[in-house]
Parts: sequence; structure tokens; C-alpha cells
Amino acid sequence: MFTKVLIANRGAIACRVIRTLRHMGIGSVAVFTKADALSRHVLDADESICIGDGLASESYLRADKILEVAHRTGAQAIHPGYGFLSENASFAEQCAAEGICFLGPTPEQIRTFGLKHTARALAQQLGAPMLPGTGLLEHLETACEEAHRIGYPVMLKSTAGGGGIGMRLCRNRQELIDAYESVKNLAQSNFSNAGLFLEKYIDQARHIEVQIFGDGHGKVIALGERDCSMQRRNQKVIEETPAPGLSPATRNALQETAIRLGESVQYRSAGTVEYVYDPSVDRFYFLEVNTRLQVEHGVTEMVTGIDLVEWMVLLGADALPPLESFTIQPQGASIQARVYAENPAKNFQPASGLLSAVEFPETARIETWVDAGCEVSAFYDPMLAKIIVHASNRDQAIDRLIAALDKTTLYGIETNLDYLRQVLSGTVFRSGQVSTQFLSGFHYQPHTLDVLNAGVQTTVQDYPGRTGYWNVGVPPSGPMDSLAFRLANHLVGNPDDSAGLEITLAGPTLRFNCNSLIAVCGAPIDVWLDGAPLEQWRSYFIKAGSLLRFGKIRQSGSRSCLAIKGGIQVPDYLGSRSTFTLGQFGGHAGRALCTGDVLHILPAEDTEPSVLPSENIPHYTSRWEIGVLYGPHGAPDFFTEADIDEFFTTDWKVHHNSSRTGIRLIGPKPQWARKDGGEAGLHPSNIHDNPYAVGAIDFTGDMPIILGPDGPSLGGFVCPAVIVQAELWKTGQLKPGDSVRFHPLTAEQALKLEKQQDKMIQQPDSFTRVPPDISAFPVEPGHPVLHRIPANNRQVQVIYRQSGDKYLLIEYGEAVLDIALHFRAHALMAWLQHCIEKGDLPGILDMTPGIRSLQIHFDSRLLARNHLLDRLITAEKNLPASDDMEMPSRIVHLPLSWDDAATKLAIEKYMQSVRPDAPWCPSNIEFIRRINGLGSIDEVKRIVFDASYLVMGLGDVYLGAPVATPIDPRHRLVTTKYNPARTWTPENAVGIGGAYLCIYGMEGPGGYQFVGRTVQMWNRYRQTRDFTAGKPWLLRFFDQIRFYPVSEQELLELRHDFITGRFTLHTEDTVFSLRNYHAFLRQHANSIQAFKTRQQKAFEAERERWKIGNVQEENSISDEGEGVLDEPGMQNAPDLPDGAYAISSDVTGTVWKLLIETRQPVNAGDPVIIIESMKMEITLSAPVSGIVKQISCRQGDYVFSGQMLLIVQEE
Repeated sequence: MFTKVLIANRGAIACRVIRTLRHMGIGSVAVFTKADALSRHVLDADESICIGDGLASESYLRADKILEVAHRTGAQAIHPGYGFLSENASFAEQCAAEGICFLGPTPEQIRTFGLKHTARALAQQLGAPMLPGTGLLEHLETACEEAHRIGYPVMLKSTAGGGGIGMRLCRNRQELIDAYESVKNLAQSNFSNAGLFLEKYIDQARHIEVQIFGDGHGKVIALGERDCSMQRRNQKVIEETPAPGLSPATRNALQETAIRLGESVQYRSAGTVEYVYDPSVDRFYFLEVNTRLQVEHGVTEMVTGIDLVEWMVLLGADALPPLESFTIQPQGASIQARVYAENPAKNFQPASGLLSAVEFPETARIETWVDAGCEVSAFYDPMLAKIIVHASNRDQAIDRLIAALDKTTLYGIETNLDYLRQVLSGTVFRSGQVSTQFLSGFHYQPHTLDVLNAGVQTTVQDYPGRTGYWNVGVPPSGPMDSLAFRLANHLVGNPDDSAGLEITLAGPTLRFNCNSLIAVCGAPIDVWLDGAPLEQWRSYFIKAGSLLRFGKIRQSGSRSCLAIKGGIQVPDYLGSRSTFTLGQFGGHAGRALCTGDVLHILPAEDTEPSVLPSENIPHYTSRWEIGVLYGPHGAPDFFTEADIDEFFTTDWKVHHNSSRTGIRLIGPKPQWARKDGGEAGLHPSNIHDNPYAVGAIDFTGDMPIILGPDGPSLGGFVCPAVIVQAELWKTGQLKPGDSVRFHPLTAEQALKLEKQQDKMIQQPDSFTRVPPDISAFPVEPGHPVLHRIPANNRQVQVIYRQSGDKYLLIEYGEAVLDIALHFRAHALMAWLQHCIEKGDLPGILDMTPGIRSLQIHFDSRLLARNHLLDRLITAEKNLPASDDMEMPSRIVHLPLSWDDAATKLAIEKYMQSVRPDAPWCPSNIEFIRRINGLGSIDEVKRIVFDASYLVMGLGDVYLGAPVATPIDPRHRLVTTKYNPARTWTPENAVGIGGAYLCIYGMEGPGGYQFVGRTVQMWNRYRQTRDFTAGKPWLLRFFDQIRFYPVSEQELLELRHDFITGRFTLHTEDTVFSLRNYHAFLRQHANSIQAFKTRQQKAFEAERERWKIGNVQEENSISDEGEGVLDEPGMQNAPDLPDGAYAISSDVTGTVWKLLIETRQPVNAGDPVIIIESMKMEITLSAPVSGIVKQISCRQGDYVFSGQMLLIVQEE
């Protein structure tokens, strides 16, 4: 028996063969291309070898490459699967010549039957009934003459074709002329044989085939027939066995003819004899023989219980028992549906792209190559999966197949899943009266909408978003204006949590392919239904084919929303359908909508329109009053009293660089109550990383930012106030240039506002909302500290801080980096988790630890804050002593590409669009060296690679990103963070900020100083040895990270292999003991102090250099930007000559890239300028083809929405 077999194929068949080989105890070798690198067969095989980039002609069709791999790996046999080289006689001969067994027929049999014109000749000699046809055609003129003789319609076929490729139905001479070269080219590119022939075509025919197997010594058996009549463009879609409606005599005749053909050549291995069956006269005609395993072989296996692949392998090894020893008794009925990557609503247009969700039922046999995270390329056939069922009779099998399709999810690209359901549910298929032409006339009703234009940023969201994962850096996302979003859902009769569209600045154009019920709410926006203006804040019934077109937001606000009856049908990710674009998950393909996208919806029936009372419509303005709770950080610890007074009396301006992540505000610089952040950083805004509340206003340096629903859960900046829950919706409507004034509220007032808002949403027709005048609430800010437990001999200080109306922040000890304080916070979290599990504290939503803190997120409607506070104060007395604590820990060894190119690009972008004169530019590593008093960059490098970093928080900058500190204080490099923060950071960049190291879990904003880049902290789609227990995050609290050096190229390869599980990390289990750690600190106290003294001296020297050089610590753009934003913000276009077109900015932002020059020719649609705004890159395209006549901006310029940027003269 063989010990190793190579599969010369890809996709579902490669996985299918590997499964049998594994069952037989035989090693498997897969070949693959870079385009197929994430295919399941690559991961399933014992060995996988790359043989090309993507083109089949340079990979799967290259016999020389495949044979070289077979020799290199020691494979003794090759299974060709179907397609590619499976019916290539020369390849079979090469295998034999090189001592490798070809698991299939002999080369002579492949030539005889594989070329359809010779197969016809042999069948004719054996007396098989034949359709009129031809031999090989020499040229087009001969084809036309022969077609005239046979009579139209005719089928033009490739003699080497298969799988529906290389054939075309021609109903007249012109169609034959048009098809000839196309079919010839297809045949040459797919089968390396351009031979063509003609065959008479029968309308309303059925396609019946018989599975045969021969031993190569003259014995051939038939294993039943299959009906493959459900075809579209000659591509099989649904196959079944037994074929319905055949008489016993016809069924026997089909099989006897097939056996006779096989025996005539002493056929070896698996093959299929295909027929055209005319049910009107109960006659069949020979069509062709496929000398390979068929795509639909699985249905035969289901009714016979035979593994055809196993038979092929056993026969190749001369180990198959005599065929006479097998009793073939088919039982029941089996049906297979092929799932294709195609859009049935667009003439079955092929679909390619990322599959973000893949789920198959366990109740069916699934043959597939895809998993979530697979990229479906355009290089190969579009089949994603075969879903096969078996039942005692045909009706039951149909029901089971429909049920299996209902439980199948393939999301990210369009597929024919809904099409298959509709075909199988129809009366024609159920009756069995089908033909090869049935599907060409089948009417498919899509339940979708097409995105004809995507708008600036349109995303799928749901309310309340993704909750319960804040402690690992997953933000809630969800609608920024949840008030309008919830009201829109109510108007169409949806539950609160139904998924809808959030529309930013300018909206999409959508075509509805089924009847639907919609409502548009939010900021005033131009919107038309089939050209007629549409009113907001009411529901509309729209018919299939209707066009809904959104324009721009008018006057005030920046976001609108669209609710659709039944919600938008997208899969959940971590419990929500909301899009988190930075994390690339949720919603539709984890991104904003793009032109050409298709969204699935549910059909709706016409109902009476629902209208929101005008008094309940929220007020949109450009001067916003927003209610907040003071804290968690305030005066006199961090800010002066004057700073806090100024904070609440300032009309802050919204900066253009704002987004769902955070809204930057422009205003006065605080005076600050301290000169720096100590160990946490150089700037007084820096603190040891602690959890943020959604809606927190944190000062990143001197610039405040409102933390949005896509913001990070951990950070090292102070927050003087948090927006209350009932007021959060207003953040979704802030646009560049708006003013914002914050007004302090009490927790009681916040709760009252929230309950009123909930009641209005639930009962808008019977509850009249009186918009609260926040500015009239006579409230003093109060104090952010709710309670303080002073330090004593047995107790560290505990401070309980107010953090909005939904969060409580508990801080331990003084503001120093002390691992013992982190242990204390975890002890409290463990106690709370125990209470939650007992049902003792209902209303706690999640808990997030910081460096020396713990934040509790609770629902104040279910759990009163004072009650929670009392329980926490009482619990503190009963917590175990920290010094006795030990924590399970792992040493995790991570590869690090030092000073990686991706981090250098991020610095370049920062210098160009944010702050060119920052002292940490152009080299972050040089800045780290200087501020720590080190002699060389090599010293920085040595310390980074020598250190062992203890993970103290997850999600510091999203998605399981660790905030970690070196266990040895002599390895603690201290830096300041970027001020202002970067708008872009590459995924898995490694940086240092304050005394902490962070690995960025994803692309996004950030402030840590770069040292390099490593592997992924988050695996969006796959579970591997390193990503387990259903958790997409890599690290755990108290893990210890150790880096080892790799090159940039090595890292790119490791990153690719790590996410699939081909590369695994080296980890060591250990225990972290606080008592032992304290002993280590005492032992090395002198050298630790010497290191800190030198470091502090360098730290002070850096600050002195800043003063001497007049380096500004604040945002150098904010001062300039504040004046600019007072301008009207609109530049009128000049008078243009005929044929000249002005291109204006769609948004306010910064010119990131100019892609053209003056007098350069451009084509319509060419990208010309990229604007960076709200942390999005927006590409402007040429409206016409012509010459660039004038450019009115420079790279790095700040521009306004509507500002003319360049002129193209049409030619």
C-alpha cells in the first residue's frame, strides 16, 4: 500500500481525497497557488507545496511542477481529482514513466474516451444509440456546413472539455460563428486542446449518466445512474440519484450500455458514461465518457455506501478485492446542490472576495474548500461547496436539502444559495419533470438590494452594538446616533436590535429587488424615491425595482440612518451585526459599503405608514449642548480648578480629523496641575493606562477627544468628563466646525433623561418628548471622587471615581507602576465575577482591568450606583492579601521585525498630515534612546529583546492588544506618547509609551513610540493551536512576552502562516508569584535605582531641550486650525470655460496625496486626489477624460467640503 499520495488538484475535491487518505492511514501532499493559500486543502494535507501564483496554466496544469513535487516529497501515487490534468493522457504517461502511479484510467483509455469525437466513434461501433454529430472540425467553414447538414440547434463542444466548460448552444449560423473562436480559446486555455466538434441538440432533453468502475482486466460494474438535468449554461447545478421517472427497462439499458463501453477497452478505475435522454419518446443517446471521478460522485456514494476514492487508491496499489465480491444495492435517494460564487440576480455574474462568515450544517455531507477568512479569487471555477443529503425517498431528500441550505451561511460575496432554495422549493423540481433547459427559463426572485453608489461612509450597524468584550479591546460600535436609529426601527416595526444603515455626510444609491418597508431618520438629508423627494421620520412601502437615492446632509448634523423592515441580513460577529471597520469585522464584509455590494433583506408587505410626531423629532444644530458627569479625573489632582471651570464654559470646536473612533475638539490649552505624567509619560495628560468609558472626553496631550463607539477600551490619558447615556446620540451628529459646550449633570438627572428617552422610543405616539434644556440644569460639577479608602498598614489606598452614569472606576494605590496594585485589581474582579455567577449583582455588563484600576460597566436602570459602591467598599475588607497571590502565567515568544518598514510609513504619514516638527520624528527609536539616556540605538534594541513583558491589560489599542511592562525595572524604557495622536498605525506594530509596551491589535490611531512589528494578536476567523476556546484574541492577563529578532521578509511569511495555524508560537507555562517578585526587586535594588536615576536625568534633559528649542508640546495644527475653522469654509468655483470640469472636495480634511500633475492626461474615473478626513481616506476621481488644467491645492493642505481643488479640460 502507498504511504504517501499527492493530490494534483485544488478545492473541494482535494479536501475530499485527503479525507479518504487520512482514513486509510496514507500521508497526503497538496499542491497550491498563492491565490489558494488559505484554502482548506492546504491546511488539511500533511504536506503542502506552493507551485505558482494563481494562473492554472502556470500551476495546476503544469505537469512538470507537480511531478517535481511528487519526487521531492516521496509521493508514490498521484490522484488527479477532476478537471485540470485528470483527463490528460500525456500526464498519465509521464507519471508511469517516472515510476509514480496515476490513480485513474490508462493513458490509452483517456485518449479513447477523453476525446469526445473518438468516444463517439467507439460507441457507434458498439451499437450505442447516437445523436447526429461530427468528427473534429478543421475550421469555421466546415463547422457551418456540418451544422447545416445536422440541422440547428447544435451544440459546439471541445473534444477535451468537461465540467460544462468548452461548449456552447448555437441556434443559428450567426451564433455558431460568434461562438467558434471563444469556445476554441476556452478549450485551449483550460484543457490544452483546441479540438472542436458538433452534436445535434435536443430541446427539453434530460442529462442522465451512469457511474462505472473497472478493474483494468475486463470487469466493469455500474453503480447506478444520476440525473444531472438541472444545468445552467451547461454547468450542472443540482444532481441526484436515482434519476426520477425512468422505467426499469430504460434504467437497465442505460447501465448495460455503459458497462459494454467500459468492457470494450478493459476500463480501469472510476468513470462516467453520459447520455442525453428524450422523455417524450423514452429514448437515450450516447453523449460522452468522462474518464475521471465526477463532481457529483458523492450522491452515488451516499446510496451505495461505497467510497470511490478509496477504491481508486486500492486499485492503484493492486489491493482492491475482486469487483464481483461487492454487492451493489443502492438504498434511498441522494441529492447534491452545488454552491457557486455568483450573483443570480445579475445574470450569474461571478463573485470574488473575502468570505467573512462560513457555516455549514452537520445534517448534510459537505464537500468544500472554504472557511471564514478565505479569499475567493477569480482564477478558478466558482464552486464553493457541494451540499449532499440522503433520505429514504426523493421527497424527504428534497426537504432535507432545503433545510441544509437554510442552515448554510456564506457571507462576504454573493452566492447562489437563495437561488438553489427557490429551485428546490418549486413544483417543477418536486415533480421530477425537469430538463436541461428548465433553469434557463426559471424566474429567480432576489430578496436583496444593490448598492449602486456607496456614499462617503455607509455601514451596517445594530443597537446596542457589541457588548461584553470591552476588556479585550472590542468596542461596541453600533449607531453613533442611537436615538434616530432606534426611532427608525420603530417606524418600520422592527425590534431595537435590528440591523440598519448608518449614513455619514453623503448617502448611497440603492436599488431594491423586492418589496420593502423603510424609514429614514437622523440629520436632515436629501433623499429621493424613484426621483420624488422622500420625507424623513415616517415609513414608506416601496416596490421591487425602486431606486432610493440619498444626497448630502443638509445644514446641521452629520449622520442619517435607514431602517428596513426585518433588518439587514448579515451574520453576527461576537454577538452583534455592527460594523467595526478598523477591526475589519461585523456588518457587510467588515467594512463600509462599496459600489457593487449586495445586501440581503426580507420581503415586506404593504402596511399603513407610521409617522413620528413632530414634537418627538430630535433637534439638529451646529451649536450643541451636551450633558456630562464630571470625572473620573479632575482638580486638583490633574487639572487646576480654573481648567475645570474653563472646560465647562468653553464652546469647543469640532476638528476636521474626527470619526467614529473619536471626535477631536479645538479649544483652550489646560494649565495642568502637574508638570508631567511621571512614569506614565512626559506630558501631564499621561496616566498609567486605565479603562475608558464610551463617551469619555480624554485629553490626548492638550487636545480633548470624545471617545466614540469605535474607540479603544484602554488608554493612558486623563478624562475630566463622560457624556451621559441619554446624550450620547448627539456625538453622532457633530461635524467639523460645530461648537460643543458641556454641562455637568447629576447621576439622578442622567437616569431620569435615559428613562424618558426609552419611553419615547417605545411609545412615540403616546409619549410627547419635551427636549431637555441641558444648559438650564442648575448643577455644579461636584467632585469626581465618590469615595476614598485611605492607605494604612494593611490596606493600599482605594479611590472610587465617577465615570459617567454607566461606569465606575476603582483605582488602587499611588500613581506609580506597581505590579502589586494590578494584582489587587484582579482580586476585586475575581470577587465580582463570583457575585455575577451567583446572580448576586444583576446589571453588571462587563469589567475591564487597567494597570492599577478596574472599571465596572453597569446598567444604572437595573443596578443603582450607590448600591454597587456600598458592596464594593464592603468587599475590599475581605479580599485576600496581594502579597500571597500567585497567577498562572505563560512565557510567549514572539518574533519582532525591528524598525519595520510599516512603522516607518506610519511616521511619514504622521509628519505629513498631523505634526511635522514632533521631537520623536523622524525616528521613534532615536527618541527612545535620547529620552532614556542610552548611548546607542543598539542599547535600545538589546533592552527590548532582553526584557520579559508582563501583560497587564488587553485591548490597549483594540482587539486583544496587550499593554505590558517589563518585569525587570531596568528594562523599563520610558517615553512620552505622540501628541497629538497618530491617525494611522499599522496592525501589530510594537511601541512604547510611558513605561509600557503595546502591540497594536489592528490598524487605527495611536500614540506609542514604534520599535518594530510582530505577528497578529487577533485572529478574526480561524481557531488554531494559539487561538483557542472560541476566542479570537491571543494573549491572557499575566502572560509574559519575550521577543526574538526576525527580518521584515521573515515576519511577513510568519504573519501569513500564523493566522492559518501553520506557524505556532513557542509558549511555556509558569506561575508568577508576587512574593518572589518582591524578593527579586530587593536583591537588585541598587542597580534598579541607578538605572532610574540615569533615566530621570535624561528625561529632564529632553524637556529642557524642548524649552530651549521652543518645541511646542501642544498640537501644532490645533492653533492654526482653530482660526481656519472660523472661515466660511466654502470656496466658490471660478467661471469655467466650455468643456472644463471642476473637482471639489466632498469633505473637510487634509490633502493626503496628489496623484496627478498639471497638464497630465487623465481618463474618466482615474483617481486624482486622496483626502484624509475623519480618519478615512476618500479618493476623488476625474469626472471626464481630458487634461489637468489647474491644481489649486498642495499635498498636506487643509481643505473644506465643496472647495475646488483642480480643473480638468475635456478632450
